[in-house]
Amino acid sequence: MVDWNLAVATATRLVRPGPEVSRDEARAVVAELRRHARASEEHVRGFTRMAADGDADTPVLVVDRPGWVRANVAGFRELLKPLLDKMEGRRGSSPGSAVLGAVGGKVTGVELGMLLSFLSSRVLGQYETFAPATRELPAGNGGGRLLLVAPNIVHVERELDVDPHDFRLWVCLHEETHRTQFTAVPWLRDHLQGEIQSFLAETDVDPMTVLERVREAAQTLAGGRPEGEEDDGGRSLVELVQTPAQREILGRLTAVMSLLEGHADFVMDGVGPEVVPSVGEIREKFQQRRAKGASRLDLALRRLLGLDAKLRQYRDGERFVRAVVDEVGMDGFNHVWTSPNTLPTKAEIAKPADWVARVHRTPES
Repeated sequence: MVDWNLAVATATRLVRPGPEVSRDEARAVVAELRRHARASEEHVRGFTRMAADGDADTPVLVVDRPGWVRANVAGFRELLKPLLDKMEGRRGSSPGSAVLGAVGGKVTGVELGMLLSFLSSRVLGQYETFAPATRELPAGNGGGRLLLVAPNIVHVERELDVDPHDFRLWVCLHEETHRTQFTAVPWLRDHLQGEIQSFLAETDVDPMTVLERVREAAQTLAGGRPEGEEDDGGRSLVELVQTPAQREILGRLTAVMSLLEGHADFVMDGVGPEVVPSVGEIREKFQQRRAKGASRLDLALRRLLGLDAKLRQYRDGERFVRAVVDEVGMDGFNHVWTSPNTLPTKAEIAKPADWVARVHRTPES
């Protein structure tokens, strides 16, 4: 269904070059990011009062754009395997299916590579929750690694015209929070993977429908929208494969992702003033960049890929975390990590007081 090797080759060939830096400057950036990642671990865990499980630690890798592509293809391949196996079985052994499958896999590989090349220049850091270990890219026990995309960090710090040392530490604080969430909460990875696999198991669409959506995204990226067609961005890939059961699962996933992203923003702002002297300037300029966003092409792809929803998750999740911490303190907020039952619902993300009432309600006397 997908030629993964061709996806990597295509993305690597199309990826935009990073900012111009000398070899010595590049080495210095990588070394500094590694130092900041180590320092961030102490800062984040002290602020959140979350301690990592001894067997759950994961590596921090500083990568370039092609390295980010390779890591994500490995993660996608692992996570999507049940869905692709299901599609392969549905296609069956009809005449010519093997040839059509090979051709379709190459087409999809090229189109997926186009999308990954686009995204590879926009990600500053990423905690890969389900990443399998490879020879080039190690992972923790059961998977997981933290990626810091050095050329993108340098590009954005220059674009914002902020202190590079402060910005690099600020980014590391956010990404280290995600690493801490998964290493300090042992059940979180399995819970999230279970929800995603349940979502994929409910997918009941013709394989060609999914491939057509990938093709649509790739055409948008290439500027290939038919003349006269309105640029409404289309529907997101996720929306196109929803069943009623999937909508319920998606609601739970949205709440979890809002929590994780909002918590990272809250921690980054909480730790920042003590260790990042220019955090106020960085935060203001970065928020303006998020809001102002982007070109027509960026906006269309955000909608198609569901990235606009991710931006809302930062905002809504941060409001939830801040409101709960204000009400019951950090220790009270940390009840959220007790079990899947104490995670907020999508409705509670919008109404934090309801989560506080449910989780912290006083037992009847």
